Order: sequence, then structure tokens, then C-alpha cells
Amino acid sequence: MTDFKALESSLDFSVYPKRDLVLVRGENATVWDDEGQQYIDCVAGHGVASIGHCNPVIVEALEKQSRRLINCSATFYNDTRAEFLAKLMSVVPKNLKRAFLCNSGTETIEAAIKFARFTTRKTEFICAMRGFHGRTMGALSATYNPEYRKDFEPIVPGFHYVPFNNFDKLAEKVSEHTAGVILEIVQGEGGVHVGSSDYFAQVRKLCDEKQVLLIVDEVQTGFCRTGRMFACDHFGLQPDILCVAKAIAGGLPMGAAICSEKVQPPTGKHGSTFGGNPLVCAAGSAAIGFMLENKLDEQARQKGEHFVGKLKERQFTNVREIRHLGLMVGIELKDKSQPYLVKLMQEGVLAMPAGATVIRFLPPLTISHDELDFVAAKVAVVLPAA
Repeated sequence: MTDFKALESSLDFSVYPKRDLVLVRGENATVWDDEGQQYIDCVAGHGVASIGHCNPVIVEALEKQSRRLINCSATFYNDTRAEFLAKLMSVVPKNLKRAFLCNSGTETIEAAIKFARFTTRKTEFICAMRGFHGRTMGALSATYNPEYRKDFEPIVPGFHYVPFNNFDKLAEKVSEHTAGVILEIVQGEGGVHVGSSDYFAQVRKLCDEKQVLLIVDEVQTGFCRTGRMFACDHFGLQPDILCVAKAIAGGLPMGAAICSEKVQPPTGKHGSTFGGNPLVCAAGSAAIGFMLENKLDEQARQKGEHFVGKLKERQFTNVREIRHLGLMVGIELKDKSQPYLVKLMQEGVLAMPAGATVIRFLPPLTISHDELDFVAAKVAVVLPAA
């Protein structure tokens, strides 16, 4: 029998901290390893598999499109791409009119940075402490954690970091050089911290007054995760550029920087070889259709309340706070989260960190209540009770 761990370790750069697990199959919220052991997956590819692993509507869309046309350069029009764009624009905030299609969340941030600089003819950006926007050089420059940046400096100049959810500190940093403000609605990697309605309203007003573009990163929160189609919908917030990816195409790599009419990138100034290819566009249309038909926003809202309610039925000695919006849940501990993630895996639950002391749950939104109850029960097994 092939030792897949040894094979992969010998050939792959070890840029990821690996779990001692070889996953080979998935169905909805369950995954199996190469020994046949099953797990409830609350990682879901960092929130990618929000409509479940190997959702039949995605499989069918891929099978159908793969027999017609897999790739089509964006220098040509394409029927599947056009249909996907129409479906995408039907669910985003109404002020957004056009999208740039790419392959990942970090690429959407790169596009947003370039579009903002070109549109405003200004160069600087204000970002939030604890914010995470990706690992390519522009997105890395917008990302706060110095540990991610220090080995790759000098980073792109002109990025400033202010406390999240503190409008006064943000306003102090805005200058005549500020091209954009880049914010998450919920800081996922930063520990599942949710901004306030007043904060976002004040930021939106300031950006309008100072002719600064508001760039909202919903790479993780987009597409029903928080109980609305987009987290900004909770606050009636209309960004100038909305960056989305992860759950957009049912598990396939895709991203989109969706822009208002303020943003007009010129022909030839940006591009993506694989961006908006027909195969992922077919999956994207199928994924959004599934979300709407099954009201996954309502499911996420209800299931999030149910799951957090189950967690709060018990008193844990090392839990500081449980935070959530929809089915995006973080348990902040008084100690390191990593040992408990290992214990959860041993109990048949896959979860992930959000910083050093937070256990994060991003299960498929199609997860059942019984499966959520199982996860809550296993949390009770591994965390010390009062």
C-alpha cells in the first residue's frame, strides 16, 4: 500500500503545518481517510465546501461543461461565463455592477489594490489589525500579522494598520494619499471578530467624503456563511469593491473582485489566464443556484444559533468567549488551541485555529443538526468542564 504521507512529504514544499491524516473522499459534511475512518469536517477547505463535499449539482455541472469547453481565454466572449456573471451580479449589493474573475481570494485583493490605485491616482491603504487578506505580495502587505510579513520585506509600501472596529483610529490615518480602506466584516483568521453597524456606517461615510474606495474582503464570509448572502448585508453596507472567493464555485478555485461604477480599470492593465474559465463558471452558477434554492443563508443563521446554543449549555473552565455570525464560529480559549484541535480530530471532528487561542468551525452549511450536535458533544469531551 502506498505511503501517501511519505510520498507527499518527499515531493511537496512543507509550507503548511500538516495534520497526520490522509483524506481521500468526502460527501456533504463527512470526509474519510485512507484507512476508512470518517470525520465531521468543520474545516471544509477553510470554508470552501460550504454546499458540501462533492455536491451532486456541482458534479453534474462539471460533467456537462467538461464535454463542451473547459477553457476559454477572456479575450473571447463565452456563454457560460456570461451566464455566471449575470447570476453573480443578481446576488451582490446593488451598487456593484462589474466583476473581474480570477482564481483565489488573494488574487481578488491584488486586483482591488491595483484598481484602487488606478482609479484614485493615490497609493496608500488603511487596513485593520488582526486582518488577513492573503499571502501574495500586495495582499500580504494588507495583512497585519508581522509574522507573515517579516521574512519577505520590503513589502509593498503605503499600508497602514489600525485597530479593528475603532473608527477614530481609522479616521486619523486617512490622508490625501489614501486610495482605499480594506476591511473584513468578520475577521476570520484574526479570531472571528465581528465589526459593529456604527463602525461600518462611519467608515462608509468617511470614504465618500474623502473620495477613498471602500474595499470589503468577504473571501471567507461570502455566500451565506454568516446568515446572509454576504456579511455586509447584515449592515446595509455597500462597498466600492467586494472581494469574494472560497465558496463561490462549490469547491473549485475561483475568485471575483466585484466593483461599483466608480471603478473603471482600463483594458490591458490586469488579467488572469484561468480566471473565469467555463468549467469553474459552470460550477459557480450551479453553486449560487443551490444556495438560493435551498436558502442556505437562512440555514446558516438557524444552524449557527443551534450550534452555539449547544456549546453554551456547558460551562468550560478555559473558554473566554464564544463568537459567531451565522455558521462561522470561534471559541476563544485561555490557552493554546492546537492541542484541542488534535484531540477533536481523534474524536472524529476536524476544526481549525484562528490565531493561537481560538478554535474555529466552518462546516458546510448543509451539515445536519445531528452532525452539529455530534460536534458540540465532542467539544464537551475535549475541553475541560467546570
